[in-house]
Amino acid sequence: MVNPDCKPGSYTESEILSQPRCWAESLQQLEKDPEVERIIREFSSSRHWIFIGCGSSYYLALAAAASWKVATGLPARAFPASELLLFPDLVLDQDSPPQPVLISRSGTTSEVLKAGDYLKSKGVPFVAVTCTADEALQQMAAATLRPSSAEEKSTVMTLSFTSMLIAIQYLAAKLAGNTRFLDSLRRIPEASQSVLDQARAATKSFVASHEFADYVWLGQGPCYGLACEGALKINEMSLSYTQSFHTLEFRHGPKSIVGPETLIMFQLSAEGFETERGVLEEVKDLGGTTLVVANHADERVRRAAGLVMELNWEGHEYAGLAARILPAQLLGFYTGLKKGLDPDNPRNLSRVVILEDRD
Repeated sequence: MVNPDCKPGSYTESEILSQPRCWAESLQQLEKDPEVERIIREFSSSRHWIFIGCGSSYYLALAAAASWKVATGLPARAFPASELLLFPDLVLDQDSPPQPVLISRSGTTSEVLKAGDYLKSKGVPFVAVTCTADEALQQMAAATLRPSSAEEKSTVMTLSFTSMLIAIQYLAAKLAGNTRFLDSLRRIPEASQSVLDQARAATKSFVASHEFADYVWLGQGPCYGLACEGALKINEMSLSYTQSFHTLEFRHGPKSIVGPETLIMFQLSAEGFETERGVLEEVKDLGGTTLVVANHADERVRRAAGLVMELNWEGHEYAGLAARILPAQLLGFYTGLKKGLDPDNPRNLSRVVILEDRD
């Protein structure tokens, strides 16, 4: 959406910076939302869940599935909508049908709607997660989770990504009666404000003082989906070549690209910290430039990283996933501005992917 009266990226910047406040508002709304209790009542017997989306919503699905598994103890997987459409037998277990959750910011993404049509044709009810009311996805869903304050004007998903992730995590914790996870989620908005403020200043300065030809995001476990999303933010907002890998997989071939002209970025998890730190140190020894996002960084990480963004999060690690993506969003935003681009309106992209059927 073009706003001729605003400077380039004004929508995206506002949406990135508003996230902690919007998370707090959405959590308050979810506490009173009758749809949450209805989903729990109607789907609590489901023993296997799948999360489906496209683009950022698929990467959200990866983080949501990891969160769901940990919060509820139930099996959970993530798929692109196209995978269900083209290879349904690889997605749906006929002997034990999974409970689908379809994710679309707009509620009008063509492939997600086609996935919804396919599920309805098979008699499989699904839960929708969206930021827009009364669109096609909500109308065909058995129930809808819609976080308030999460609608965006910009093309690139930032606020909607984190808000929908937190909404799914909230539902998982409520369904399982996981009070520790719930308590952590309720604390994440306030805890993230200082993270956002510090990351904003540090990222802006880092981008201003460095030039890179290529970018790589690395993450493992619950952070892999965030690594994919981080790569996409840089790609979309700055039109830079960006890749993402599981952290330890980077050793198996991709590390050949390491050099000072490539920024290697790490989402260091708490559970895999020591092993993942070894890859960081290896990249540093190879002459790479590195950036690290971590809950807590030790001295070895600080020596190996060109920039460290520390969350200092003491709650449940998975409840803090939304905060972890903030530095990646800011990195894409400031890199785009430095290149003279408008992060609100990336080249070749539209806010919603709507496909025309062709003979």
